[in-house]
Formats: sequence, structure tokens, C-alpha cells
Amino acid sequence: MNFTKPSRIVITCFKRLAPYVEAEVKALGFNVTRTFGTGVELRGTLEDCITLNLNLRCASQVHFSLREIRASHPDELYRALLHVPWEDVLDPNGYFSVTCHVENLMVNNTMYANVKVKDAIADRLRRQTGQRPDSGPDHSRAVIHLYWKDNEAEIFIDTSGQTLAKHGYRKIPGKAPMLEALAAATVMATRWTPADPFVNPMCGSGTLAIEAALLATHRAPGLFRSNYSFMHIKGYDHEFYKRAVAQLQAQVSDTGAPKIFASDRSADAVLIAQANAAAAGVQHLIQFDECDFSETPLPPTQNGIVIFNPEYGERLGEVEKLEDVYTALGDFLKQKCKGFTGYIFTGNLDLAKKIGLKASRRIEFYSAKLDCRLLEYELYEGTKRKTIKPPRP
Repeated sequence: MNFTKPSRIVITCFKRLAPYVEAEVKALGFNVTRTFGTGVELRGTLEDCITLNLNLRCASQVHFSLREIRASHPDELYRALLHVPWEDVLDPNGYFSVTCHVENLMVNNTMYANVKVKDAIADRLRRQTGQRPDSGPDHSRAVIHLYWKDNEAEIFIDTSGQTLAKHGYRKIPGKAPMLEALAAATVMATRWTPADPFVNPMCGSGTLAIEAALLATHRAPGLFRSNYSFMHIKGYDHEFYKRAVAQLQAQVSDTGAPKIFASDRSADAVLIAQANAAAAGVQHLIQFDECDFSETPLPPTQNGIVIFNPEYGERLGEVEKLEDVYTALGDFLKQKCKGFTGYIFTGNLDLAKKIGLKASRRIEFYSAKLDCRLLEYELYEGTKRKTIKPPRP
């Protein structure tokens, strides 16, 4: 496989994260040709895919297009895929898996489409090489992705394999942890700059504070992962990958490190957050405290952000108990956080009304399938700080 030949690259992500992925891709020097609800598109090479996989914080998968196909029936798809030179892509002695997104009236079970793709690849390789590779559900090696809508299909190399949305440092998830990709986008949306303090009461497993520290010190996700699907494609140049990782290591800088504070009243949560921060190499940048959110240490400042990700409540009894918590959050912001900008990430807008403050921005996100908002509250005293506008959701 030629790793320097350009083709279409489609980067996927969770809903409402596409603007942040777009901003990341542009910051890496790429030209985005299209942004859509769950991703962005550009042209580039498989070597570019290596760069993207190592650096993107908010993405899920990086797909490299091999061929567009017209097919209305699974048998047509199978025959077309027999003409793809899979012997140039996959090791006939290796292992591959198939994923798919199918919207075709002739297919009522996506597993059937997967089987047709697997059969075509295996049959082609057996005819060309006399060998048939193993296949199955494991995404830790080569992964092929099918996108099929109506009569139009496209076959990709999923160069990521296992999702990029999990950054690899979180060894202990804790209770209801925020997905790393979502946490990174949330930090980006706050317009926080590392020159200002970052305060995260109710830190749970520490994901928001850790992602803030990673962003501030230019620690890329590729530093925490050593296996991608692109490594199992024929033509992969390990030396190119090693140089790319060396660049990631060289860009890390703790100079002017931010002041990051994280607290939780649960001793277990604090221990978990500290362990995760240590795995990410940023424990020395975060001050962890075991205390109620109202006792969280606040640095004397006219800048900085205070960000909460409280529970949302799934049952009536839980929601009623949380009403007092949300009221107390609002009191804490009003009484103790003057000079900061407050943020509350919540999936319960009825509870958010109990905060008692008017949000200056309401930024839309999803957490899993739950419609969420990042609510911003202006708590300034005196002149507002200069900020950098985030990508518009």
C-alpha cells in the first residue's frame, strides 16, 4: 500500500464535536473540505492519517478511502470488492476486522454486510496468494470500514482501529466518567487559556482537569497509545511513526504551567483522579483536594474558570435531592467565584434552573445519547479578560 498517495480522509466523531475536530485538523495545517454533523473531510495520505491519529483529541476514527462503489444488493457489493487489490493492503497471513454503516433497503442486518465484505476480501486474497487471513471482531489490528447508503458505497481503511475518543491514560474510570474526547472539547469550549487558573470541583475521576493539563502542556493523545490499525497495513513505515512520536515528545512543555485545582468529597474519587493524572504524566500540575465543592481552594485572581460536571439525576427521587445541590452550586459561584467565569456541564436543564444565574452562553453537547449543555456564567469583577473565541458549535 502506498502511504504517500492521497485520497479522501473522513474523520468521524460524536455528535456536536465536529467543530472542535475541525479546529484541531486546521491547527495541524490541513485544509478541511467539508464539515458535517459527525465529522470532517479532507484529502491526504496514509502518512497524514498517522499524524491525525496521534494528535486528535476530539475525534473517534480516521478513515482513508480506498474505493467508491455502486451497489444496490449485497451480491453486487461482494463482486465489486473482489476487484480491490487487497493483496496490496492486507497481509494474507494476518488478521482483519470489518465495521460498517449501512442504510440500504436490501440489508436489514449490518452483520450480513460485514460478512459479505469479509468474504470478498478473503476470497480475493486466497485467489491471489493462496492464503486466507483470519478475521473477527477484534479491532486491535487491521480494520476495514464500509459506508453504504442506498446504491452508493465506499470502502475505507479505518486507520485508527480502537476509538480515538478514549485517550488511553485513564486506567480507573470511576463513577460515570466523562468521555475523554468530550472532556477535551468541553475545555476547548470554555475559552480557557493556560495563563489563567482552572478549577474543577466535583472532579470525579479527574478527566476535565487532566485534559486541561494535557492541552496546556501540548501532551498529545498519541503519547499514551502504541497500537493503531495503520500499523497492520502493508507498506507501513515504522520509522515515520517513530519520528512522529518523537515530535510529540519534543513539543511537551511544562514552562508556564497552568494552575489547576481539582477536588471531590469522595476520598476514592480523589485517589482515582490522582492515579489517572499520574498515568497521563500531569499529576504534578494538578492540586487535588478531598473536600466538599464549597470548600474548594480558590486562588486570588480576576481571571480563570470554575467548571462543574455534577450528576444529572435519572430518577425522580434523585432529581429532587439534586435540586438543593444545584442551588448550592449557584450560591458558590455567586458568593465565592467573583472574578472567574463559571461553567456547569449538565444533561438536566430543569435542574439547571435551580442555579439561579443567567447563562451568558449555552453550548450544546451530547454525553452518550443525552442532550447536554455547557452553561457559562459571567462572574467578573472589573474589566473582562481577553479571550480566544472557541470553534462555534
